[in-house]
Amino acid sequence: MLHSVLLGALFISGTALLVLSCYFVMRRFEDRNPSSQTRDLANSVMLRISALHALILALVFAQEMSQYQQLKLQSATEANALADIYFDAGRYGGAAAGTIAQPIRQYVELVISEEWDSLGSDGRLASSTWDRWNTTYERILNLAPESDRQRSLRDHMLTSVHTIAATRVQREHHARNGLSAMFWFAAVSGVIFTGLAFYPYTPRRSNLTLLGLLGAFTGIILFFIFAFSNPFKEPGALEPSGFHHLIAQFDQAEGRTPTP
Repeated sequence: MLHSVLLGALFISGTALLVLSCYFVMRRFEDRNPSSQTRDLANSVMLRISALHALILALVFAQEMSQYQQLKLQSATEANALADIYFDAGRYGGAAAGTIAQPIRQYVELVISEEWDSLGSDGRLASSTWDRWNTTYERILNLAPESDRQRSLRDHMLTSVHTIAATRVQREHHARNGLSAMFWFAAVSGVIFTGLAFYPYTPRRSNLTLLGLLGAFTGIILFFIFAFSNPFKEPGALEPSGFHHLIAQFDQAEGRTPTP
């Protein structure tokens, strides 16, 4: 938590200082009392740069938020498919209840303990979870239904196990599909050019305060974009709460003491 707060403060103070620094650098090398024509031109340029910069940030922010929400929905879909297989195995009866439910539980535990951190560090799915998924798939394929009820349950479990594979691939895509350096170049350039374009205005306290506020707000938006760009890593890490809830459901079904 402290690391996230400090990182946010760095973004905010850094962009505010960058705007003010560019403003003073421009005043150092340009005429401090420009003509009205130059002032009007600077104001026009500043408005256009600010508008384009704001549009870029708004579009990227909306995109990152959309992907963040998609990941939450996909994780819920995966957890639901896992629960379906686990409880359908019990409905199927016989040895299937244990042989299929066991790797499902192990899969969920590995997602929580290993895979979530692995996605945050190197953007890759854990091989151990793929192994548990494959074991579950093979055991479902090996079922020999003896009634229409069992055939229906087997077909439903096969559909669910394919859903899990699809959501896993999408989860890895979210982890590996970060923001490109080109966005950060455009974002920082917009901050710099905005600060340069303000140079015709005298450095009164009120003007400097407004410039600092503009830079600080830009820093807040950039911080949130950065935070949501990797949903498996701080400061915007999404917790696998759906999988924790699933373990609690398994504990309840098995009569175990809930896992802390």
